[in-house]
Amino acid sequence: MHIYFDHQYNDTAHSFDTLRKATALALDLTARPIDGVELVSPAAAAYEELLDAHDGDYLDAILCGVPSSLAESQGFAWDEGLPKAVFASTGGVRDAARRALELREHSGSLSSGLHHARRDIGAGFCTINGLAVAALDAVQRGAQRVLILDLDAHCGGGTASIIDGHPGIEQVDVSVSRYDEYRSRPTARLSFASGANYLDVVERELEAITDPSTIDLVLYNAGVDPHEWAGGVSGITHDTIEAREAMVFDWADTNRLPVAWVLAGGYTGGSLDQDGLVALHRMVAEAAAHRFIGV
Repeated sequence: MHIYFDHQYNDTAHSFDTLRKATALALDLTARPIDGVELVSPAAAAYEELLDAHDGDYLDAILCGVPSSLAESQGFAWDEGLPKAVFASTGGVRDAARRALELREHSGSLSSGLHHARRDIGAGFCTINGLAVAALDAVQRGAQRVLILDLDAHCGGGTASIIDGHPGIEQVDVSVSRYDEYRSRPTARLSFASGANYLDVVERELEAITDPSTIDLVLYNAGVDPHEWAGGVSGITHDTIEAREAMVFDWADTNRLPVAWVLAGGYTGGSLDQDGLVALHRMVAEAAAHRFIGV
């Protein structure tokens, strides 16, 4: 299984978890490899590719830093490494999706900071919406039906806004926070869960997906921030996240669906240090690898 990563993902002046944890997880996967997993460097996304999901004025601001109202709209002070980081990270999502679609097998990217970014502005520490970029690219490559499964703690309102009106792309979104909330629509269904019923809601939403065998590609935004120590809610523990990852990949494999997964959410502080955050994110790689088959 290919997992895409390049040190440019983190090539900025910022120390925030969204921009740093990819390197920490890559180092962990190198020191403690998972059988059958290979870290692969992606090609950075090109400016022209991003125009399908983002406005040119916004992309120009990311490249040059002005106006700052756009360049820093996601919540980071701009530096010259930021465009390199987000273009590389977006390339990782795209390459993971292409591999999953073309070879019908699971793949991943250590990309994060995606689903709040809108067409013309960033938000919530998300600069480029790599989920939307990869979904649109997959449709252009012949996919008839792409599912974005968003299990970050927060709502994927940015993704929902970009894919709205694009036939063949849909989103199923289970959140534990109202941040970036949006109204459910034909292309995006939003549900909320608590610590007590989280796995039940995820299972219900997976079972409610119609005709899953007709899905060509699943893009999985594997947020660990529902965890009670990672910014989420009480009652969602390590065991909960581990069970969720098993549930997602069991559902995918039952329906013979290739999954391209990415990192999302999860923040250090309080009871969670960097090693603990890496351990949470490693669960999605392990679940995907342990169920890795050519589907």
